[in-house]
Amino acid sequence: MRCPRHFLQFKDFTRAEFDHLFERARWIKSEFKAFRKYWPLSDRTLVMIFEKASTRTRLSFEAGMQQLGGSAIYLNSRDSQLQRGESVEDAAQVISRMSDVVMIRTFEQAIIERFAANSRVPVINGLTNEYHPCQILADIFTFIEHRGPIQGRTVAWVGDSNNVCNTWLQAAEVLDFRVHVSTPPGYEVVPERLGLQGTRHFEQFADPLAATRQADLVTTDVWTSMGFEAENDHRRRAFAAWQVNREMMRMASPQALFMHCLPVHRGEEVAAEVIDGPQSVVWDEAENRMHTQKALLEYLLCGRVDVSSSSSSGERT
Repeated sequence: MRCPRHFLQFKDFTRAEFDHLFERARWIKSEFKAFRKYWPLSDRTLVMIFEKASTRTRLSFEAGMQQLGGSAIYLNSRDSQLQRGESVEDAAQVISRMSDVVMIRTFEQAIIERFAANSRVPVINGLTNEYHPCQILADIFTFIEHRGPIQGRTVAWVGDSNNVCNTWLQAAEVLDFRVHVSTPPGYEVVPERLGLQGTRHFEQFADPLAATRQADLVTTDVWTSMGFEAENDHRRRAFAAWQVNREMMRMASPQALFMHCLPVHRGEEVAAEVIDGPQSVVWDEAENRMHTQKALLEYLLCGRVDVSSSSSSGERT
C-alpha cells in the first residue's frame, strides 16, 4: 500500500507544490463562479472529526467536498467512541478504511500526528493548538489574488503568538517572505518550538507600530484562543496596546491589506473601522478557505492535475 500524503503543518509541502495549489485554487474557483461542474472526487468520502467548535472549517470542507462531487461525514468526538476512550490509533485504523481522506480539528498537534501515523488515507490538519495550515493556505491565496506573489513581501502579525502566527512563520520560510511579529511581553514567539531554520524570515518587535511599518499585509487573531478562556480578562489587559487600528494601518504600505481568520471581536484585537474598512479582505479570505481546500483535496486524492487535463462535465443545476 502506498504511503498517503498528509498536510499536518505548512512546511509539509514544498514551494513548487504550493504554487501548484494556488494555480489549481484559481482555476477551481473560476469554474465554480462560472457554474461549470467539476467533479474529480465523485464517489469519494471525506470524514471530518471535530474536537473543537467550528463555523468556517466545517462549512468550507463540507461544501467544498460536495462541490467536487464527493461527500462529507461530520463526526464530533462527543458523538463517537473517541469520547469513551477508544485510542486515536484504533480510530485511525477504522476510519481510514471507510473513507478516502480525513480532516481533523483538535487540540494538541501530537493527536493528529498519531492519527496520521496509523491512517491509510491522507490526513489534513483543520486546526490544532500549534498550527492552522489551511487558514494560511487561504490567506496567501487571497493576498496573491489582490496583490500578486507574496515572495519578498512583509507580513505584520500583531497580537498573540498562536497557531495562526506559528503557521505564518513556517510559510515565510517555504515561500520566501518576511513576518514582523509584535506581541505583548510574555507572549513572544519561541522559534525552537516551530522547527524554524533561522531568523532570516522573521523579526520580533516590542512596538506594534514598528512591526507594521511599510508592511504589505497586516493580520491578527483573537487575543484569547480556544482552550485559554480562563485567561481572558488577563489577556485583555495585556493586549490592550496591540489592537490593530487606523494608526497601525497608516504605518503600513498604502497598498497594505488587512486580514483576520475570524471570528472577530471588534473593539478588541481590531478596530471596527479597520476590519470594515477598504483595506480589509476578510470576506474574500473566508470564502477562499473553501476554494484552496478544494485544491488541497484534489491534490491529495488525485495527485498533480494540470488545467489542460481538467474536465468540466456541464453546468451545475
